[in-house]
Amino acid sequence: MNTTIRAESHDAAHDFWNDHATIVPRDAGGVLHAFAVLHSGTFAEMVRLMARMPEADRAELIIEKSGDRHYGPAEALDLFKRADFPL
Repeated sequence: MNTTIRAESHDAAHDFWNDHATIVPRDAGGVLHAFAVLHSGTFAEMVRLMARMPEADRAELIIEKSGDRHYGPAEALDLFKRADFPL
């Protein structure tokens, strides 16, 4: 799909990797959820960060992506290995 806003073409893959995301403990929740954020940045940055962590460190973490989608450690590693993962 192309868009004419600012005469730029729409790139869904670019949007996917550049959405905002955070890394939080798996059990984070409740009223103080915002204080549980360990790292924040683009989705690609959070996937890269989690993939480079030692397995024991990432075991209890999740990535929360804009749109209320959560990715566990195994999903993050799969995304990191994708051919379209940004370098």
